[in-house]
Amino acid sequence: MSDKLADTMEALDLTNKQTTEGGEDDDFVDPWNVVGNSVKGIDYEKLIRRFGSSRIDSALIERFEKVTGKPAHHLLKRGVFFSHRDLHSILTLHEQGKPFYLYTGRGPSSSSIHMGHLIPFVFTKWLQEVFNVPLVIQLTDDEKYLWKDLTLEETQKLAVENAKDIIALGFDVDKTFIFADFTFIGQCPEFYQNMIRIQKRVTVNQIKGNFGFGDSDCIGKMSFPATQAAPAFSSSFPFIFGNRKDVPCLIPCAIDQDTYFRMTRDVAPRLGCTKPALIHSTFFPALQGAQTKMSASDSNSSIYLTDTPKQLKTKVNKYAFSGGQTSVEEHRRLGGNCEVDISYKYLTFFLEDDAKLQKIREDYTSGAMLTGELKAELISVLTPIVTSHQENRKAVTDEIVKQFMTPRPMKCGF
Repeated sequence: MSDKLADTMEALDLTNKQTTEGGEDDDFVDPWNVVGNSVKGIDYEKLIRRFGSSRIDSALIERFEKVTGKPAHHLLKRGVFFSHRDLHSILTLHEQGKPFYLYTGRGPSSSSIHMGHLIPFVFTKWLQEVFNVPLVIQLTDDEKYLWKDLTLEETQKLAVENAKDIIALGFDVDKTFIFADFTFIGQCPEFYQNMIRIQKRVTVNQIKGNFGFGDSDCIGKMSFPATQAAPAFSSSFPFIFGNRKDVPCLIPCAIDQDTYFRMTRDVAPRLGCTKPALIHSTFFPALQGAQTKMSASDSNSSIYLTDTPKQLKTKVNKYAFSGGQTSVEEHRRLGGNCEVDISYKYLTFFLEDDAKLQKIREDYTSGAMLTGELKAELISVLTPIVTSHQENRKAVTDEIVKQFMTPRPMKCGF
């Protein structure tokens, strides 16, 4: 198969794929909506086939550890980051001592991020430390203005608040550039020029097919994918990479964002740029069950980093979907179902101790551990994470935010 044909096939209409490969019982996943048809959550094997990505298997994890000399992150070992595009090429670059960079982002639609938003940033921070590479973080305040009932000024304020949450995770200011679209694009002609280059090479039919836009959608939505694609090209950041447009990037993101980057990978060769590599995560489920991801619009579906210990405890005890039985006696006899229990699922994200997690799974499945005890375990794990983040965030001043969001060279060892 020719490279051109492969590029074209990679950018195929997602809507058509869902129609031809799946039926009414299939999960629905796009960049804004995630709905599963099973209490177990999204069928990720089907999603890999539908999107045409590759599973992260044990051999790739083993190579990752060999190339980096570091043990794999628990989110990688447990399959939270489960799918990829061209991750092998990034590992080869690292072996050869050649440069690449990381790119991830956040759409600021609320004043605080929730626990699900932590996942890509925690993992991205680890990747940055392992590879010692620059990181760019895009805050799409323009996207949220187009999609949400928010004023332009509100989205800009939310971007700053979200930047503080991200900085509080401990990113290195010498290696990390955070930018909000409304502010940065006007400061950087090269970024805007790449946006226009991308827009010129993507048709309205492709955008409608890939993203499901209709005739009643505003034209801003149709042009926005080019804005999210532009950071995947090193020439968008001349203050970091000079005039080089061949520095590859690795994008850690939830798999619902893959639609944007299939388009980006299709356009890249026609711009003389390197295709971005991706590493996809599963979705962090809502407290009410794994059929949807957390929603910033429903405060009871999410645990926010601003929640007090009391609020966190109440949300877990009241709303976390249980895989337990209807009575203690039944639970002791039949055991619980970890495949649907939200407290257990959350522990797979945040409890780093593999042996302890396995013991909890065995005890809950056998009925030795009750649902209330499992929820108490989750509360004990999440509470220090939230309270520690709140303390760290207090130390993030406006001046520190300005440092992270000022275009400047990076100090990154290549």
